[in-house]
Amino acid sequence: MDRTAQLTARLTEREFVYDPPPTRSSLHSRAARVLEDNWTGTSTVPSRGLYPHQWSWDSAFIAIGLRHLSPLRAQTELETLLAAQWDDGRIPHIVFNPSVPLDAYFPSPDFWRSSTAGRAAGAPRTVQTSGIVQPPVHALAAWLVHCSDPGLSRARGFLTRMYPRLAAWHRYLLHRRDLGGGSLASVVHPWEQGMDNSPCWDLPLSRVTPAPARSFRRADLAHGAAEDRPTDLDYGRYVRLAADYRDGEYRDGLDGGQGGGRSEFAVEDPSFNALLIASEHALARIAQELGATGTARHARAERLTAALIDRLWDPAEGMFFSRDVRGGGLIPERSVSGLIPLLLPTLPRDIVEALVRTAASQRFGLGGTTRLVPSYDLLGEAFDPHRYWRGPAWFNTGWLVERGLRTHGERGRADALRRAVLDIADTSGFAEYVDPYTGEACGATGFGWTAALTLDLLHTGTAKGGDRQ
Repeated sequence: MDRTAQLTARLTEREFVYDPPPTRSSLHSRAARVLEDNWTGTSTVPSRGLYPHQWSWDSAFIAIGLRHLSPLRAQTELETLLAAQWDDGRIPHIVFNPSVPLDAYFPSPDFWRSSTAGRAAGAPRTVQTSGIVQPPVHALAAWLVHCSDPGLSRARGFLTRMYPRLAAWHRYLLHRRDLGGGSLASVVHPWEQGMDNSPCWDLPLSRVTPAPARSFRRADLAHGAAEDRPTDLDYGRYVRLAADYRDGEYRDGLDGGQGGGRSEFAVEDPSFNALLIASEHALARIAQELGATGTARHARAERLTAALIDRLWDPAEGMFFSRDVRGGGLIPERSVSGLIPLLLPTLPRDIVEALVRTAASQRFGLGGTTRLVPSYDLLGEAFDPHRYWRGPAWFNTGWLVERGLRTHGERGRADALRRAVLDIADTSGFAEYVDPYTGEACGATGFGWTAALTLDLLHTGTAKGGDRQ
């Protein structure tokens, strides 16, 4: 390599890597390369082939990893997403890239029709989005991004600009989505909860008449094996729910609001609400950074934690369950969602201990039979180690469980899970998800949040106190 090439390579590396761990690993470099390859100039796609737009909770997780490469790029990731926020406060689950052909992904912008069907809810005019949401990881991500370079954040007014948008997002969820009347937010579509094809949705979905197969084309099957993806029947129900919500002009409420259609799917989910509570704690820290006390937000987070326990905790089973708001009871399916409340810093110790026992039991195999935490009960009738969210392990849920274990002093278990996540991210090519027993890659490779959270876990040993919240 000549001198010019050497200098160019070094410049690229310096621009690319921010605050690397003490021992820079090839895993660090390869994870960084995935994020560079998936970068569009203003945001990061989850996967160039399968998911060619910006996804809401993906971008939050990606920003958490990007902060170790470039805090500025991590801020830009969140700023781009929140620029597409609706006037009612919702952050849409997809922000569409207008340069991507319509047939590259379904449901495409012409299905959602956000600028017309979402006009009453204040959908943006200048960008096309979906009309549903995803889990509220964003305030937590914004706080962690700020912690990575507080000087840059303050100089750019990052938190000053983010705070009112994030506060509006939480207001939307806490007021417009309290469909069960118990203070928790409900999701109105499985895609909103993020664990799209979980068996937890089978019961409430059974009330939904599927859209005719001829009415949609599944672009996902062009990028993944059919046996790893949702069935046509489930997909038809997803399409029907989304179309009904759109045709009701994205109004919320069990009756769809005035002029809207009746919602057959409304679920209070433990993971979705735990992430909302964790983000309320993060918003309190942001408020303190901006000169307020944050006391009211911490108090709200405590009230929501109490509501989560009251409505979704089953002490006999030692885990949290989803509640079918329309059907009126807990859904008797065990998923990784029921372990995610470990994130919450003030969760009572007896509940923490019960959750750890459940995670280490034969149902999830943490530290025993499985390499990563499966997305669904290993002993459940619907378990499938390869089919989307019906058993495979995902890296974002692994990161959340690791963070929860570490929050509550379970350092040995957290360290073991961290090592497993890093090892399997490496050997799987940063897969979208993996077989929980073998670590075999499923779905897309070079997946955005897998690479990003790999970077974050590589930095765990050097993180500052505030960085771990």
